[in-house]
This record gives sequence, C-alpha cells and structure tokens, in this order.
Amino acid sequence: MTRNRLSALATTAALVASGGLLTATPAAAAVTCASPVWKAEYYANTTLTGTPKLTTCDSVIAENYGTGDPTGVTLPRDNFSVRWSLTRDFGSGGPFTFTAEAQDGIRVSLDGVRKIDLWRNVSVTQRKTVAVTVPAGRHTLRVDYATWTGAANVKFGYTPNTSPATDKVRPLAPVGASLAYDRTLNKVTVKWAANKEMDHAGYRLYRRPATTTTWSRVSSSTALITGTSYVNSPPATGERFLYELRAVDRAGNESPGGADLTVTTVDRTAPAAPTGVTADDGAPGVTLTWQPVAGAAKYHVHRQRTGTTDPVTQVATGVTGTTWTDAGAAERTAYTYWVSAVDAVGNASARTAVTATHDDWTAPAAVKGLTATAHEDGVHLAWTPNTEGDLKRYEVFKATLWDDGEGGTAWVAHRVEYLLPTASSYVHGSAADGETVLYAVIAVDTAHNMLYIPDPAIEWVEVTELGTPAEG
Repeated sequence: MTRNRLSALATTAALVASGGLLTATPAAAAVTCASPVWKAEYYANTTLTGTPKLTTCDSVIAENYGTGDPTGVTLPRDNFSVRWSLTRDFGSGGPFTFTAEAQDGIRVSLDGVRKIDLWRNVSVTQRKTVAVTVPAGRHTLRVDYATWTGAANVKFGYTPNTSPATDKVRPLAPVGASLAYDRTLNKVTVKWAANKEMDHAGYRLYRRPATTTTWSRVSSSTALITGTSYVNSPPATGERFLYELRAVDRAGNESPGGADLTVTTVDRTAPAAPTGVTADDGAPGVTLTWQPVAGAAKYHVHRQRTGTTDPVTQVATGVTGTTWTDAGAAERTAYTYWVSAVDAVGNASARTAVTATHDDWTAPAAVKGLTATAHEDGVHLAWTPNTEGDLKRYEVFKATLWDDGEGGTAWVAHRVEYLLPTASSYVHGSAADGETVLYAVIAVDTAHNMLYIPDPAIEWVEVTELGTPAEG
C-alpha cells in the first residue's frame, strides 16, 4: 500500500469529524477483517506496543511508504511499525512457500512459530524465501514490520507449492453435499460447499450401483468440475445408485470421497427382446414359443396378415409363460407375429418377429341324411351332399359285429370305398347272408381332414342284408 492509498483509507475508515478537524482515532477493537483479508495495525514505534494509531484491512501486503508517514496524519516519518495478522482455513495444508522482502525489518510467524526473521535496520531491501509445511485446518499468520530511518517498503506472500513432485498431500474430502432427483427428467443434481484448499483445482463426481463397490467417474474424463454443483443422468433402470464427490488440487492429488449420496432411479429401461422365437402350426392354432427374458413380468404378442397393409394388432397381453397359441388365426392364412417382453412397470422391449401359416385343420361336417337299403345286388346308400368348397372325396365304411367267443362283442369298421366329392349315393355289393351291419359315409377335404372313428358326430345306419334263399 502506498502512502497516499493508506492515507485515503485512514480518512474514510478510521477518522471522525471532531470540532471541524479530522483526527486519527485508534480503532484496533472496532475493525474486523473477514478472512483471508489481513488486519493491519499501525504503531508510532518500532516495538509494536501500545495502542495502534490506525487499524485497517489489507487484501495483500505490498507497501511502498517512501520516506514519510504512511497515514499522512498519525505516524512519524521514521520509527513506526505495522502488524498484519489473519486466521484462515488451510484445508488439508501441505507445502507452502513464504516470500518476504522489506526495508527495514520483517518477521513472519505461523501459529506463533517464527518462520522468517529479518529484523534489522538496512539501507537496501532484504529478501528471503522459505519452504513451510502447513498442517491441515485453521492457522494464524502474523507479519511484523518496522522501519527505522530512510525509505520504507514491505511485501509478503504465501502460496501453496503445487509441484506434483513436492505436494503429496491429498485435499480434504468435500463437505455439505446434497442430492436432488427429478423423476420426470431423470436428472440428479449434486450440490456442495466449496473446498478450503488454497491449491484447489476442482472436483470429480463418481457413481456406482448399490450392488457393486466399483466407482465410475461420471463427470468429464479430462476436465474438472470448477463450480459447486453438477447435473447427471443416471441409468433409468429402477436401481439404487450412490454418488461420491472428490476434490482435486493443482498437484493432481485427489481427496477421499465425501459422504455418499443415494438415489433410486425411475425404471424406464425395457427388458431385452425375446430370443428363440418359433411358430408351430396345429389344429388349435399357431403356437408361439420363446426363451424366458430376464426382468420380464409378462409378454405381449402382435400380429399382421403377411403381405398385407392390415394394421398390426395386439392379440395377447399379460402372457406370463413362454408359449402362446393363436386360436383365432384364420385357416389357410399367413401371419407375421411379434413377441415383446414387458417388465413389472410396463417397459416393453423391442419386438421379435416370426412368420407362420395357419393351415386347414377343420374336418368337413358329418354327412347327413344317410339311408341304407338292402337289395339283391347289395346295400344301396344315399345321403345329402356336403357343401364345403374344399371337399376332396367321400369314404364309405362298413362295420360288422365281432364276437370274441367269450360272450363279448364289438363293432369293427373298415373302409370299403372311396368316392368322388360329387357322389351322393353308392351301392355296396355285399354278400347276401342276412347279417345285420352298420354303414357310414365320411367326407374328406383337400387338406385330408376328416372325422375319425369313433367320433360321435358320425352318423351310422343299421341295415340287415338280404339272406340267401333256402334250397328245396
């Protein structure tokens, strides 16, 4: 501080109007300087004793008083002194460089322990630089200066040594961290109090799932966070995540992690798409089968007629197993099916496609109106023609009564003829032995579907064949 600058401060900060004149007022107890600003006390002697003539605040110690009263109104031109003091938080501490220069004397102390002592009357500026290891936490620095005669100047500075080869002290872990989570945007905002380190460079933010112990850095891999907040979007999987903040100094040392902050995210992550999807056609319909999907609570099925512009329609919801049969598929129709996995909160996976054609599995209706009449040339059959458009043929069956010789009997049927689909009558030239038999006519379609014995829908008619005339 030059003499003129200090004089102006004294006028505004420590002088009061009295009887029309400005008079210096001792203000040692009245002035408070917020750390890390220096409190400066000016004495009208070289022993720093008595009541200070002036107390003020200095952001730095860098003064050139010249050859006169530094206040211009309260101190002698020679033989005065100044004491600067401050108490501040040095964070984790570490290696520092103290640099002093003065004409005349200067002494520097840390917590009452002298680190620099150049207390003598000199005619040129004297200088000294020392390396000091400052412990972690709050400490008090004091700089005493005295000038006896001649020119007066003083300068002092303290700076952290940020050489990676020298500074091996990790910063203190960040404190005062808090976390806020926006579920709509799936964004985590972490805020914290600024670190006290003088060589502070920035912060790194880490995250890990609660199920692991491995941290991953979520802030930039190259740049440090320089503010006191950071926004991150965690995986929207419904998992619980932990966040940890670490401070970094200019030597590259990283602090331990601060208090872990926990968040449970919304679940917007769909399961994997089903694999191994197959389609098998059968009488009930097209049956789809797939492999189970991890995290799936159910499955959805969509379909569309292959090669058409029909809309894709959801045909099954809430399928909890890994198979489903489309009983509503139309016969002789090709379909494309899509299967998707759905988790417990409704996230649906990508769809896996498979194609299948549902064939004709429906037998023609039972032949109706069947009659059987015995004639000399055989049994005459007649029936009402079926109306199916895919009719391929009729098959005629005859059943005879079988006796097992032990009192048990059963009807045994066998096919006796194939007929064109246009037929509606038939004469079976059976032996004229007077036996009572059964006849049935069964329709068969082009897909070879037919009713099989002993389907109750088949109509059997009973007839007694004509007997052979007795010889006279």
